[in-house]
Amino acid sequence: MSDFTPRLIATDLDGTIVRSDGTVSARTVAALGRVERAGATLVMVTGRPPRWMHEIAGAVGHHGVAICANGAVVYDLHTERILRTSMIEPQVIAQVVERLRQAVPELRFAVEYPSGFVFEARYNLGRWDAEALGGRPVDNDTLVSRSGTKLLAFHPGADPDSLAAKAIKAVGDLVTVTHSSGRGLLEMSAQGITKASALAEFCNEQGITSAQVAAFGDMPNDLPMLTWAGTSYGVANGHPDVLATVTFTAASNDEDGVAQVLEKMFP
Repeated sequence: MSDFTPRLIATDLDGTIVRSDGTVSARTVAALGRVERAGATLVMVTGRPPRWMHEIAGAVGHHGVAICANGAVVYDLHTERILRTSMIEPQVIAQVVERLRQAVPELRFAVEYPSGFVFEARYNLGRWDAEALGGRPVDNDTLVSRSGTKLLAFHPGADPDSLAAKAIKAVGDLVTVTHSSGRGLLEMSAQGITKASALAEFCNEQGITSAQVAAFGDMPNDLPMLTWAGTSYGVANGHPDVLATVTFTAASNDEDGVAQVLEKMFP
């Protein structure tokens, strides 16, 4: 484990500090509080859209900044307001959807906006209904008619790693492709937009170098951030590519692995 004290802690949420049951433990909340009390900066860096951040904002006392939608949205946790966005243009969305339909016909698509989202009628919302998520079903012309923060493509039976490889080959020149779950769900941002690009921009504004950052994550969408940060931790439940890349491995999300590290960094 690293023995330095970072100026900034960047942590993913789901699968990293959020437990398998969807909760953030009291121990983790307390450990996150240590970061700011020590004078360091805490940044949540997540694939979640802003509308999924209310509970997290409350859990951390509405402190700090969140980078949402894999770098496409910077969000103020204090005011729960969007500070800036990086959008995929409509013509790019249309071209990506067309290419991916040809490459993988089984894909179903959705587009995230800074507030809300739209989806094809056959897109699988899982256990969430459209009204609860703030989305609405649309036809293809509407789907590709407006700029979005993230384009989602879902395949009900695909291996996510294999699916991502096919998508990168088909549309990697147009968008940044990644994934963050065990399902066949691709997440696409504007070309060059990643967790790392947004975090680097934020750190530059604060006069913080990558060497002064410690980052935590668990899935492929965290890899750009983990390779950019001077010190990186993968939680033990993380994707094999993450665990092969990071500087250190922390205990799993269900064991409050990030909290264990932060308690030692900020005693």
